Amino acid sequence: MSEFKSTDKEYIAGTYNRFDVQLVSGKGSKVKDINGKEYIDMGSGIGVTAFGFADDEWNSAVCDQINKLQHTSNLYYTKPSAKLAELLCKKTGMSKVFFGNSGAEANECAIKVARKWAAENKGVDCYKIITLENSFHGRTITTLAATGQSHYHELFNPLTDGFIHAPANDLLALEKMLEENNVAAVMFECIQGEGGVIALDDEYIKGIEALAKKYNFLIIVDEVQTGNGRTGKLYAYMNFGIKPNIVSTAKGLGGGLPIGAVLLDDKVGDVLGFGDHGSTYGANPVCSAAALTIINRLTDDFLAEVKQKSDYIFSEFESAKGVESVSGMGLMVGIKTQKPAGDVVKDAMEKGVLCLTAKDKVRLLPALNIPFEDLKTAVQIIKSCL
Repeated sequence: MSEFKSTDKEYIAGTYNRFDVQLVSGKGSKVKDINGKEYIDMGSGIGVTAFGFADDEWNSAVCDQINKLQHTSNLYYTKPSAKLAELLCKKTGMSKVFFGNSGAEANECAIKVARKWAAENKGVDCYKIITLENSFHGRTITTLAATGQSHYHELFNPLTDGFIHAPANDLLALEKMLEENNVAAVMFECIQGEGGVIALDDEYIKGIEALAKKYNFLIIVDEVQTGNGRTGKLYAYMNFGIKPNIVSTAKGLGGGLPIGAVLLDDKVGDVLGFGDHGSTYGANPVCSAAALTIINRLTDDFLAEVKQKSDYIFSEFESAKGVESVSGMGLMVGIKTQKPAGDVVKDAMEKGVLCLTAKDKVRLLPALNIPFEDLKTAVQIIKSCL
């Protein structure tokens, strides 16, 4: 272990505060480290491995596609990307899809679409986008500017101009900003993941849709972490009964391979024309084949099981000693503990459970198909660490 740690520290940029664990293999929701110790994974690579490690259906599709064609570029047609786009559109009612590699890239594309639409329909001076305080939209210069947390901005100014940060769950403040600014879009996460797993109010989200009709702006929903079954619906916005114009997603979409997507409705489906945007690796056939195995399995029956698992987690922690509050939705859970969250995570790791933090909370993002037996064991271990 020490050899790998020293090599890592010598050659990899020091942007991560890693745990003292080297993972080497896994199956389902269990993973082993270099010493053979087994853990139950309650983090899924920060919401990425939607069906766990070494999933048979995922593995088969990936290996099959690798042996046929691993990459072509977007100068040519490939079946996996076309079928994935069709599936996403049919399941959401959206019109078109643009594929990229990550959540930040998906959000960059969403922002570009909104600005081009606004320039063409409201004038070139209409480019401002309202996002929410405590939001997180990525780490590029533009998506950092969109992110409503100032500590992410401090070392990288000047950031891209044109973003205004509104307080969450305050419709009066939002409408005041709309009255004072020429706004192209409002962009938000239904659940602020990196901001502490905080779900927006139902009334607020529906209010944004009502304001969009009044002020003629686009609704962009960032589903990078909340999407692809994580909240018990295919996408989190579906829990609130709204219809966004643009949806960005990534993370769990590829089940462990890098792929991002931007879903566009009829209003903006044809905004991007030839040469307006692109991505060398976007719609990579292997990543698209992997994503098909994820989206195809997110049926109503399967998502009902996600909700059952969510109900169990919430019921266990809401009544647990040492817990101040539980937030989130589906299998995206934030637990405010009396004990420092980092200490809970370390203690749980010692006892064989891997979980995460978000601000001052313990964050749980288990695989969507985690067996109930593993889930119950993990929950009881975490409770013992409180």
